Amino acid sequence: MIDIRRFENLGRFKNEWLNANYHFSFSGYHDPRRMGEGALRVWNDDTIEPHTGFPPHGHQSMEIITYVRKGAITHKDSLGNHGRTEAGDVQVMSAGSGVQHAEWNEEDEATTLFQIWIQPRSAGGKPSWGARKFPKGERSGNWALLASGDGDKDSLVINQDAKILGATLKTGEKLTYEVTAGRHGYLVLAAGSVTLNGETLKARDGVAVTGAETLTLEGVEDAEIVFVDTV
Repeated sequence: MIDIRRFENLGRFKNEWLNANYHFSFSGYHDPRRMGEGALRVWNDDTIEPHTGFPPHGHQSMEIITYVRKGAITHKDSLGNHGRTEAGDVQVMSAGSGVQHAEWNEEDEATTLFQIWIQPRSAGGKPSWGARKFPKGERSGNWALLASGDGDKDSLVINQDAKILGATLKTGEKLTYEVTAGRHGYLVLAAGSVTLNGETLKARDGVAVTGAETLTLEGVEDAEIVFVDTV
């Protein structure tokens, strides 16, 4: 089954420094029809104003993937990790048995990013953090593996049987993906426009996929795609 979730119908939160759009129930937004997709629990589309961000706070037993769309985000945590992740690149934090971290926009422009949370295959364990550059040119017309449960193709490692993939499509280019029976998919268009099995998607629309489905994407306007395939 394919369920398109238009950007204008997402949950909303806004204050003086954060403009958040929720694909699934999160914080003060609750929709019993949108509680997650398999192990995927959170997909937030955040805009963070310059020189602001999330102050130190804690997590445990969650895989938190950050895909930066514009600008950059600076990470600091209680493990001593400190890093800056730029647009198009990815960071992963396995919260494990517990970690404190801060995510701050130290730039002079707004940062936009996707926050993706996936339940781990097992609770607890040693927390960790990592980041990697993923040049967009290397995923033109192809799926690039950004993070996975086994670190295949030099992807970032997460504690779950899941894949986080990225692709870019030029106008007229096509790309397919097979979601197998028993698995769940969630796709968000970061930029541009595509058709998915004949239905037009615009920037920041989401698509939930349950069960065996063949996805056929075709670029309408130059597009950037992020996709999660998980148990």
